[in-house]
Amino acid sequence: MGSVSTTTQQTQTDASPETAVRTVTVGTETGSPVDVEIPRPVSRPERKLLLVDGHSLAFRAFFALSRAAEYGGGPAFVTSDGRHTEAVYGFLNTLVKLVREQRPTHLVVSFDLAGPTLRSQEYADYKGGRDETPEAFQGQIPQIRRILDALGVPVVTAEGHEADDVLATLARRGAEQDFEVLVFSGDRDAFQMIDEHVTVVYPGRTPSDLKHMDAAAVVDKYKVPPRHYPDLAALTGEQADNLPGVPGVGAGFAAKWILAYGDVASLLEHADSIKGKKGEALREHRADVERNRRLNRLVTDLDLGIELADATLPVPDAEAVGEVFDDLEFGAGLRGRVFDAFGRPEEASAAPADLGLGEVQRPGTAEELEQWLAAEQGPVVLRALHRDDDALVPGARELSGVVLARGGQAPSAAFLDLSAADAALEAALERWLADAGRAKVVVGLKDVWKSLAVRGLRLEGVVDDPQLSAYLLQPARRGYELAALLEDQLGLAVAPPAAEAPPADGQQELSLEGPSWPAPAALRWEAELAVATVQLSEHLLAKLAETQQTSLLEDLELPLAAVLGRMELAGIAVDAEGVQTLLDDFARVIEQAKEQALAQIGEPINLGSTKQLQQVMFEELGLPRTKKIKSGYTTDADAVAELLLRTDPDSRGHRFLANLLAYRDANKLRQTVEGLQKAIAEDGRVHTTYMQNVAATGRLSSTNPNLQNIPVRTEEGRRIRALFVVGAPAEGRRYEGLLTADYSQIEMRIMAHLSGDEALIEAFRHGEDLHRFVGAKIFGVAPQEVTSEMRSKVKAMSYGLVYGLSSFGLSRQLGIPVDEARTLMSDYFTRFGAVRDYLRGVVEEARRNGYTATIDGRRRYLPELSSDNRQLRSVAERAALNAPIQGSAADIIKKAMLGVDRRFREESLGSRVLLQVHDELVVEVAAGEREPVERVLREEMGGAAELTVPLEVNVGAGRSWHEAAH
Repeated sequence: MGSVSTTTQQTQTDASPETAVRTVTVGTETGSPVDVEIPRPVSRPERKLLLVDGHSLAFRAFFALSRAAEYGGGPAFVTSDGRHTEAVYGFLNTLVKLVREQRPTHLVVSFDLAGPTLRSQEYADYKGGRDETPEAFQGQIPQIRRILDALGVPVVTAEGHEADDVLATLARRGAEQDFEVLVFSGDRDAFQMIDEHVTVVYPGRTPSDLKHMDAAAVVDKYKVPPRHYPDLAALTGEQADNLPGVPGVGAGFAAKWILAYGDVASLLEHADSIKGKKGEALREHRADVERNRRLNRLVTDLDLGIELADATLPVPDAEAVGEVFDDLEFGAGLRGRVFDAFGRPEEASAAPADLGLGEVQRPGTAEELEQWLAAEQGPVVLRALHRDDDALVPGARELSGVVLARGGQAPSAAFLDLSAADAALEAALERWLADAGRAKVVVGLKDVWKSLAVRGLRLEGVVDDPQLSAYLLQPARRGYELAALLEDQLGLAVAPPAAEAPPADGQQELSLEGPSWPAPAALRWEAELAVATVQLSEHLLAKLAETQQTSLLEDLELPLAAVLGRMELAGIAVDAEGVQTLLDDFARVIEQAKEQALAQIGEPINLGSTKQLQQVMFEELGLPRTKKIKSGYTTDADAVAELLLRTDPDSRGHRFLANLLAYRDANKLRQTVEGLQKAIAEDGRVHTTYMQNVAATGRLSSTNPNLQNIPVRTEEGRRIRALFVVGAPAEGRRYEGLLTADYSQIEMRIMAHLSGDEALIEAFRHGEDLHRFVGAKIFGVAPQEVTSEMRSKVKAMSYGLVYGLSSFGLSRQLGIPVDEARTLMSDYFTRFGAVRDYLRGVVEEARRNGYTATIDGRRRYLPELSSDNRQLRSVAERAALNAPIQGSAADIIKKAMLGVDRRFREESLGSRVLLQVHDELVVEVAAGEREPVERVLREEMGGAAELTVPLEVNVGAGRSWHEAAH
């Protein structure tokens, strides 16, 4: 049908060699096909305009930080008087990242306004499918605008128009005035703005994942030029905007039609030429497609009352910024990053740190490097540098250079350009890196370890990673960027050079701007950061010693970084065909649930529209009213689940709610699997990223994709786990299957150990079914008389106690009256008094000390325990109950991982640990190693901690993660 081709042309402006020019042929099945050239983005560092969709950035920041707080044990963004600030903090943090990395000369932010728009006036259900705005988000946009006003950043809006129209108008003006334009937007409709002057910065699944979509990137992903992306979206529809497309037509098929017949108008002229069911569907939904194309066309000629000359990057008002930051209780770290990015008023500028560093040396031979290293006094800081063209491999990136630095009376730094080093020089570096007796400090250890590993270099002797040592000291901190740590801990400001990008903590990416790499100013700055890191490390290590946490760094977190690096490089194989099959199945479930839900009401509605659901649920079906919210009554998941319990199973309302929940659940699972599909690398494996310093409890987090949010006990969750399979032979080894090993009831075993409750300890020592044993004690019956209902109640309560569950929470979880839940908990504490005493004591001790501690001494500081705000105090009390138990479980699985990794290498086993998910390890077993691998797992996991009760390990094997379950 259509085609993408590469031709060559001689550039008119210089005498460089011929350069490839990509073209896309559109309209191949018409009488007048057109070759559309794919423009290359211009570079105008002296005229760079950054345009930001404020609502898009704020919403994404809010949900990312809310999820981190709820599921990852991250910090709660709530002021002492109870105001939520997730969106504000995340918005500002990402804006600072954009300004620091992109160095715009001009900046404008736009927001959507309340009230109808031209699009909603034309189509009443436009954006009607969006969930209701969370209560916690309410009021945060005005706070963002306060900060932007204090910074001096212009905010531009247009009555009756969305922010994207404002940005499209400004982008067109910027292009006409020869600006390089960057548009931050999470709306793919923005892709139509892209040309040689305009690039869209499109956010991924995490705030730090920002994709630069130029014309070539759009063609690579969607197969059509940016000007035709709105045509593609008109055909496929846009769920976020509640615009249904042609049924059964996805992006791939839509692209084929566009390449064959051109834009929507031309395609519809040729609609009779398209055969089959999809052609029929196109003709039947012609009006929808035409409407979609009208609505997704951005306006580019608004009268906005601003000239780009008035949008130069401002120097903030330090006093105004300080006032807002104090009110929102933002710390010095973010404040410093803001001024680093935007600049400081002269009177507020921090004097640059005088680190006493002389000229940065460039050892060019092995002898010169060894001479520099021979003078080392104390640990040497190692920073890895990347060039733009460093090779990407699944799970890591190669590196081109390193900066080495030492402190002391005469600080010194050296730079090695590995891309130009001869074999002898690289061998000298290799010997030093692999020497465990030569102390090294590395910021961002895991990523640096991987970058060295893919280059064939082994890293030993690391005594500190300041991001990990700072994490141990401040586990609830909101970020561990090097610049912020230097300022917060030492009051040091190491300002980046004006024309260079800022550090990316341990793996700085510096552009090649000429024959000298890195540029002299950039190299100087890297060297100063490295020298400052020497002081930072000394400071943090002294604090760790004071708090008796040194062993957690040396014996646990630092060696674990290398283990995680190996796991990330290995990845885990995924059945790509199975992924697509599962996506198709979820699509059928979604469609079936939708049909059955609508059958109960006899009219078509959008199940994603809060407004329409409120009308159906509370007016037509007459269901009981739920919690009152701004737009009426809530229709969120918890409310629907509660209503389901309160309705007659034979009623229309019950059937509608059941199918609504099925529709929503299948949608969530589809999104999980879509994320998995996108994450499959060229080697057919998924290389998730593990984060050591996110969860305040010490647990590991994973991202891109997050493998810790896959349901465990549902059929759908099992089907997703079945997609993870044993991989093909690699590096001369054949793998025969996966093996999983996890702890049985580890949190309850830790509870028994910490509380010293003899009854619980006895149950575990004798291998009893814990929940049946506890149920017998509470209900006063023989163990064999404990019913499954009794056991379920006891299990929910036992685990709930670990997480500070109240009697009200237990009643909601079990669907029983509050009085019954209260009696159940009272009877539990009567039988297990030591547990009650422990839970009371741990909160009081934390209130006295200001922190809780795990078995191995990992601390979590909880100043909110003394707060006058009841809500904050209650949250802190639940955290105090949970942190020692969950944190101890995290420490135990980490120690087990270290032991398993060590034994595999000591016994020369080719098997490898691929995943850690909660309390479970997943291992890819090399042929013939099934028995020794299981033995190592049982011994190392079972012996990872000495508790008063045994650690029981369950092991299973199979060809997939699901088959290996037990």
